[in-house]
Amino acid sequence: MIENHDALINAPFGAVAISSAGGQLAIELLVAPACSHAQVTKASTDALVVQACEQVLNYLRHPALQQSTASFDLPLTQRGTAFQQRVWQAIAAIPLGQVRTYGELAREIGSGPRAVANACGANNLPLLVPCHRVVAQHGLGGFMQGKQGGLLIKQWLLKHEGVRLPGVVRE
Repeated sequence: MIENHDALINAPFGAVAISSAGGQLAIELLVAPACSHAQVTKASTDALVVQACEQVLNYLRHPALQQSTASFDLPLTQRGTAFQQRVWQAIAAIPLGQVRTYGELAREIGSGPRAVANACGANNLPLLVPCHRVVAQHGLGGFMQGKQGGLLIKQWLLKHEGVRLPGVVRE
């Protein structure tokens, strides 16, 4: 699967795979052997992929709350239903270092928590549309559609951003 991506970045939680097709970016968080520092191991010359790699590396290398430069300025276009687009816009508006529950987002857009969770699972731009910032009312919630190791990645991302969920994200 890794070979199908335009770029691969080793990360402390595994890897970040980046692809671009027709000007549309896709990012996949992969469970892989962790690397102590972020580095590109497979690169592309596609301008959008290069820009995405630079911004993902910046995010991974710097605790987001201490570095105002650890933000993303990339196109957020992805295909989805009108409902999914609304959910993704609401998720993209969650500030670094904060979380929202599935229920809070559902109330905000006039829907139900399970529908919000399903839209999170259809998100092809994790990190840019930070679905890891959406949690359950009393815990971490799901991530990466239940893929093995996905919750460990979610925990790492939240901890990296300075989020502390008692009993969930451990020091």
